[in-house]
Parts: sequence; C-alpha cells; structure tokens
Amino acid sequence: MMNGFERVRACIDGKPVDATPFMPITMMFAADHIGVPYGKYAADYRLLVEGQLRVAEAYDFDFVSCISDPARESADCGAPVVWFDDQPPALDEGNALLADKTALAGLKQPDPLGGGRMTDRVNAAALFRGKIGGERLIEGWVEGPIALAADLRGINHLMMDFFEEPDFVRDLMAFAAETGLAFAKAQIDAGVDIIGVGDAAASLVGPMVYDEYVWQYEKELVEGIHAAGGMARLHICGNTSPILESMGKLGCEIVDLDHMVSMADARTAMGPNQVLLGNIDPVSVLRGGTPETIRSALSVCHAACGEPYVVSAGCEVVRDTPLENVRAMRDFARNRD
Repeated sequence: MMNGFERVRACIDGKPVDATPFMPITMMFAADHIGVPYGKYAADYRLLVEGQLRVAEAYDFDFVSCISDPARESADCGAPVVWFDDQPPALDEGNALLADKTALAGLKQPDPLGGGRMTDRVNAAALFRGKIGGERLIEGWVEGPIALAADLRGINHLMMDFFEEPDFVRDLMAFAAETGLAFAKAQIDAGVDIIGVGDAAASLVGPMVYDEYVWQYEKELVEGIHAAGGMARLHICGNTSPILESMGKLGCEIVDLDHMVSMADARTAMGPNQVLLGNIDPVSVLRGGTPETIRSALSVCHAACGEPYVVSAGCEVVRDTPLENVRAMRDFARNRD
C-alpha cells in the first residue's frame, strides 16, 4: 500500500496509484479538532502542525498544509492586520498599506526568515519535515500575485487601477510575485514538497485583464517554484470558468477548481494530463449533505474529469462539517473502484 506522499507523487507523475489522492483544505476544522481558538492556531506554528497532523491521521489525508490565512506576507510588509480570538486574522481593508500608491516605490521586500509571520510558516514547514517527511505530502502556501496585490492596495482600489494606473499595477504585481517566490523558496528549503498558490482575486477579473496583468506573474512564480525544486498547486476560489485555458498553461502540478466550475470544461481546457482537484460545494454539499449524497456528488465530479483526479471540496472544509461527511470523502477516495 502506498503512503500519502507516494500516492500524490504517483498521481502527478502519471503512474498507477492504489487509491485516489485525498487532499481537502482544513484550517478552522483542524483547529477545532485539537480544541484551540483559531487565532492561536494561526499565530503559533506548533499548534498548526499539531492540528494538521492530527486531522490528517484521523481522516487519512494524503497531505498536511501550512495554510492558515492570507495575512502573512502583507503583515511582514507592514500592512495592518486585525486579529480575532477564534477567526482568521484579516487585512484592514479601510487602512491598506498602499492606499497611497506612491508608497510602493519605498516598500522593501520582506525577509521570510526575518522573524515575522512568514517565518512562523517556514518553521511549520521544518517541523512537518522532521515529523512526517516522505510519509505525507507537505504543502507550503503563498499568496499569488493578484491576491497579495489586493491585500496591499485594497481590492476596490486595485480593480480601478487595472484601468486607471496600468503601469502601477504591473509594478505592484512584480513586487507581489517576487515576494511570493522568496517566501516559496524559504518553505521549500525548510522541507515542503509542494507550494499552494492562493490567488483568489483572479476570479474577480475577466479573461482580458487576467491574461494581460495576472497570468505572466503567476507563470513567473510557478516557474520559480519549479526551479527551486518544488511543485505548485494553484488555488483560485470562485468561478474561474472564463480563464480555465490560461490557468492550464501555467504548468502547475495540481489545479484546484471551485464548485461553480464544470470539471468537464476544465478537462477540455487543460488537457488530459493536468491533475484536477475538487470540486463539491463545501457548504451545501459537504457540510449540508449526507455521506450518500457526498459520495454521489464526488462520483459526478470524477466521471466528468476522469483521471488524473484528486478528491476534495471546491474550497476549505467548513469548520462545522459533520465528521461522517469528511469520512465519506475519504471513503470515496479509498474505494474508487
């Protein structure tokens, strides 16, 4: 029998697997599993690692992840972050670091090993490697170019900038891609196997803006991750149907699809060899369904895209998802035949 690391690698490499890989994103679900408030989970890599290891063991996940929230790179850039006891930390949208866009010229690249929030995630990667390296796939995480740009500038301002300040947008995206790559390299050096690239804001722009302003910087980030010895997993929340073909040209080992996207359309757009992950609705289907309806929904997803396929919800497993429903996803993955 394969272990989780072997199973995912074989799937990515186009080799036979003994079962379908199982890689659901858990954050608040994992913190609740070990009984710690999410604010502490996101602030202390030791609690994050404990939660990920225990939830992976309990539900037979093939991986663990350093993901927690989008406010790591931006916090180390100096952006104001709002902390909550039992919710993810968040950027202060009304007080964005680059509300004055001229501040970009003086903004310094943050050091992933400088002792800030990025360092905490790097420490998680190293601790994972020491505990389960080679047993389960270890995933790091970075904000993608448009996601980090939105975190620094404010999403509303950024959407206007695409049309009013295109040169500024390119400078900002280049800064974001450089920051993401440095962070990715630090995590790879610490021991992760794959880097999740979370670029949710990409689903808010149409294909014209995506292709002109976003894609090239995602491509640079992915190529840099590969050059550093890592693999890439692209995660763009929302309806990415208009940009599927471009996403498929990035060269990511795994592409996540949210529940609004047709798995069949994604397969057509990205070709027969792209590993696709997803994509049942994490709320109405996973949290609100039954084991039977969840298995049925996953069967539809799998049939629509065929192999290579990874079992997961379209996005994060919601914290109050019934435990038997998570087990139903696992059972589908382990008993695909």
